[in-house]
Amino acid sequence: MKRVLPLVLAVAISAPALAQTVDSQGAKKLTDDLAHYFGKQAFDIGLLKITAEGDAYKLAFDFKPLVALLAKEQSFKFDVTPYSMLAKPRKDGQWDVSADTSLKGSLDFTGPEGPQHIDLSVSNNKFTGVYDPALAAFVSATGSMEAMTMKTREPKQEADVSADAGTATITSTKSANGGIDFTVAERILNFAEIVKINDPERGLNFPVTLNAPEFSVHANGKGVRTKPLMDLLAFAVANEDEAKLKANQAELKLHLLAALPVWERIDGTYAFKDFAMESPVGKWGAKQLDLASGMDGVSQKGKINYGIKASGLTIPRQLLPAWTAPLVPTDIDLNFGGANIDLDTMARKTIETFDLNKNPPLPDEFGKALVDDFKAKKPKVVFGHSTVKNGDIEVAMEGEVFFPDSKKPDGSVTIDVAGYDKIVDALKEAAKSDEQMAQAFPFALAIKGFGKTLPDGRLEWVIDTKADGSVKVNGAMLKGPDAAQDDSSDQNDGANLNDNSSGDDNATGGDGSDGGDNGAGAKLQP
Repeated sequence: MKRVLPLVLAVAISAPALAQTVDSQGAKKLTDDLAHYFGKQAFDIGLLKITAEGDAYKLAFDFKPLVALLAKEQSFKFDVTPYSMLAKPRKDGQWDVSADTSLKGSLDFTGPEGPQHIDLSVSNNKFTGVYDPALAAFVSATGSMEAMTMKTREPKQEADVSADAGTATITSTKSANGGIDFTVAERILNFAEIVKINDPERGLNFPVTLNAPEFSVHANGKGVRTKPLMDLLAFAVANEDEAKLKANQAELKLHLLAALPVWERIDGTYAFKDFAMESPVGKWGAKQLDLASGMDGVSQKGKINYGIKASGLTIPRQLLPAWTAPLVPTDIDLNFGGANIDLDTMARKTIETFDLNKNPPLPDEFGKALVDDFKAKKPKVVFGHSTVKNGDIEVAMEGEVFFPDSKKPDGSVTIDVAGYDKIVDALKEAAKSDEQMAQAFPFALAIKGFGKTLPDGRLEWVIDTKADGSVKVNGAMLKGPDAAQDDSSDQNDGANLNDNSSGDDNATGGDGSDGGDNGAGAKLQP
């Protein structure tokens, strides 16, 4: 609800304030303005009511009429306390907004697994901010709550979530390339969740407890197209009728194009301090756990990134044999994602091509052409610099790989390790009592032989793979190209056998690889 509120407020006061006099006529005008975004029916049924109250407008939300309307068509019950906000016009055309959105509610509906029930309570939830209609965003806002609880009940699972005091801030500014830039910071104390799973069909019956004394969210965005998105919402409300939407699809396309790229970039991080998870197999934890993600908007060379960073990791020791102690990570920093993601061409061609007056709106062959265009830009998987540590042992990796039409990877990955000898020592000790480790130990020694020693003593392996199936390690050929597939080979088997019966070096490729020893990776070639 705390994340939905800013959107509701943004829609609710989209008209410039312009130091207007607060009176009943102003309330009517504001009602008419907001009907473009909420729809006239929202006011007709009493979902939203605007009145003049002192030097501000009161926007009162009551969800009971909406629940009654939806209950006629769908099987669910929804009950939440009404709430209101005050919007006071300022001389500069912005609005001072305040609200007490403390709420208590419940939701009942039937899902795929059967009946489900949700209880939600947020106490002493306050919000204040300054909204700028020209930006369609809050230039500044703060929020706070005293506590939050949520209970969910499903046939095979139930969960109880709770949190103590929380605070949040929002700031927005005009972006240099259109839209807005924003930052969001949120901090919640004593987050806890208890999940109880009871699934007899799969033989599962156990609890899982998650908790963190401090949970925070940090997000920032660039170039979010708030105004075009508001215009698109108004168009959708005005064209709810299918026939009207089809008739006005040219205008729809203009609104869709105006909203691109939706945003330039959005990044966010969820951070847990002293995170702990208890399960029947033991306790897992981390002194600090950060989960990050980021995504470019609709662009021709878009990027998407994910990150998992944890320090002070602990895992149940009974799950692992004693010899693994030096190898179990205590700190990880994993970064991965994608690049060269062309959503812009895909979006623009789709908008240009679709016709709501046809069935289907897009021709059957359109999808294949779109995928071919997407692949032509060579989207790739990117491994950002990532590390896994335990004491003096550290394994690092970075690189990128893409998959051409051959479906075989083409790319380069660099792996370097500090403390490799300690890894070998651990495997040597394990080989005394573990047959599998006894088989792995010679392999670990062989891998060391392929490595390059760096000035700081770390071992490095640069692995290059090509779409032809070849693999190089530190520039040396580990596996040559795959044998070429010739459709006419079945017809010419006899001739080919005669031609190559001598088995001499003429059968090798230009790089010295062939379908024999080299192709099997029996030896290295520089």
